[in-house]
Amino acid sequence: MSKPPARRSGQQAFVLGEDPDGSHDLSALLVDPVYTSGLTLPGGSAEQDELPHLAARRHLETETGLVLPLRTILTADYVPAAEFPEDLNLVYAGGMLTPRQADIVRRHKPPQAIRALHWVPRHRLRDVMADDQYRRVADAWDAWEHGAGLPLLIQGVPVPVG
Repeated sequence: MSKPPARRSGQQAFVLGEDPDGSHDLSALLVDPVYTSGLTLPGGSAEQDELPHLAARRHLETETGLVLPLRTILTADYVPAAEFPEDLNLVYAGGMLTPRQADIVRRHKPPQAIRALHWVPRHRLRDVMADDQYRRVADAWDAWEHGAGLPLLIQGVPVPVG
């Protein structure tokens, strides 16, 4: 970025599916971006005046082919300014994919900024992610398992389903 904003807003989606290798373990859908080492959740920055859940949905669709309703925030990760602009990353619950949705992911060709899509079981996350990304996903997974999460509100009104 030639002139980065003073504060960024990152939007990511936490999506689960059965391990395609047939183990029946749950796996998280991760992307392998060309601009960093390690896998991350699908997502990216919101544009100015873009609703945060719609930014997450836009990135999810572009990177994976999925269009999912994203209304519940599983975790919020504040990153203070250091080398990069101050950042607040919100991780939305994308839920458990149906076999049809998993097929969409399998057939999707990601954009050039994404090397590949990966299904990673929980016990392998630490091996394939940077520490900050791993902690974000581990927290989101815990929140999802326990039914925890916050509804997204826009000016005090819950975001409608869809």
